[in-house]
Amino acid sequence: MNISLATGLPVASMIASIVVTATAGDVLTASAMRKIGDLDVIRAHSGLLGAIRAVIASPRFLGGVLCMALSFFALLFALNHADLSLIAPASASLTFVSNAFAAKFFLKENVDRRRALAAICVCIGVALLAH
Repeated sequence: MNISLATGLPVASMIASIVVTATAGDVLTASAMRKIGDLDVIRAHSGLLGAIRAVIASPRFLGGVLCMALSFFALLFALNHADLSLIAPASASLTFVSNAFAAKFFLKENVDRRRALAAICVCIGVALLAH
C-alpha cells in the first residue's frame, strides 16, 4: 500500500492517538497496581470487597482505564477511516515500542538490550509497512 502525503498525515495522527492513549493506560494501570500492592494480601485482610474497593478508589487506575477506553475508541475511529492491514499492526507494534520506553523511564523497569533491540526491529518493520 502506498500512502500519499494527503492521507498519510491523518492516518499517522490516528495511529499516534491510539499509541499514546494505550501507552498511558498501560503505564497508569501498572503504576496503580504497584502502589496498591498485592491484592491477595488485601483480600485476605479486607475480603473481596476490600480488594475491589482498593482498586476502584485509585485515581491512577481510573485514569488508566479512561486512557484504555480512549485508545479503544481511537482504534474504532481509525478502522473506520483507514485500512485494517495498516492500523492494526502499526498501532500494536508502536505501542510495544512506547511501552518499553515508558516502562524504563516512568516505571523505572530494567529494559535490557534484548528488549531495546526488539523495539528497534519493530520500528524498522513499521517503517517498511508504511512504504
